[in-house]
Amino acid sequence: MDTTLNYSPNFEVKKRKLNQIKFIIFHYTGMKKESEAIERLTNIRSKVSSHYLIKNNGEIVVMVPDLYEAWHAGVSSWKNFKSLNKNSIGIEISNPGHNSSYKKFSKKQIQSIRKLSKFLIKKYKINPKNILGHSDIAPIRKKDPGEKFPWKYLSEFGIGKWHSLPEKTLIKNRRKKINQVDKKKFYQNLSKIGYSIKSSNKIKKDKFFIFIVSAFQRRFRQELINGKIDQECLLISQNLAKKLH
Repeated sequence: MDTTLNYSPNFEVKKRKLNQIKFIIFHYTGMKKESEAIERLTNIRSKVSSHYLIKNNGEIVVMVPDLYEAWHAGVSSWKNFKSLNKNSIGIEISNPGHNSSYKKFSKKQIQSIRKLSKFLIKKYKINPKNILGHSDIAPIRKKDPGEKFPWKYLSEFGIGKWHSLPEKTLIKNRRKKINQVDKKKFYQNLSKIGYSIKSSNKIKKDKFFIFIVSAFQRRFRQELINGKIDQECLLISQNLAKKLH
């Protein structure tokens, strides 16, 4: 696999073992200019980094060697894992993000995401259900890689998981209201999938759950991101909970 090197000084100096690497976490850079993103990821004062950066033209840049812990996940959780830096490989993808001119990822970027992911999955025996977005593991703080990230397409190549519900069923149940009992079932499903649904003391409970639902939608129901649980969301969560629990 062809790569270029642009090492970041931001990583833990102690090597980790191969079997500690259990996750791949996708991010977008969230900066208007690609050059500014590279500058930030390689600036010792920024205290952020990733193992890889995929540029607009599809070029794969190695920034931190795999066996060192990069600083990309921050405060994060998934199932029983906390602070996922120590157990993951972080991949940044050049994209301005939601705070600027969020756009579709280029075909060349998607090709490189496929190539790099397949390489890492094979090398470290990563379970496809452990391939996540930053917003999955830190839904209060993050929106990346966002609803334009091609999760469904990538799942066809064993990169991440997707539900198996037909389009007709999804459209039919979109925006259909559900009762409180079903809402409780939805959150139970989210917990089975891996989301942390324990609300933080730093944020109001209602707002917390809007963030959680929005993160789920950006990942698995990308057509409508409104932070509201409907029948479609419930069906998707049920389907995924059976697959991923």
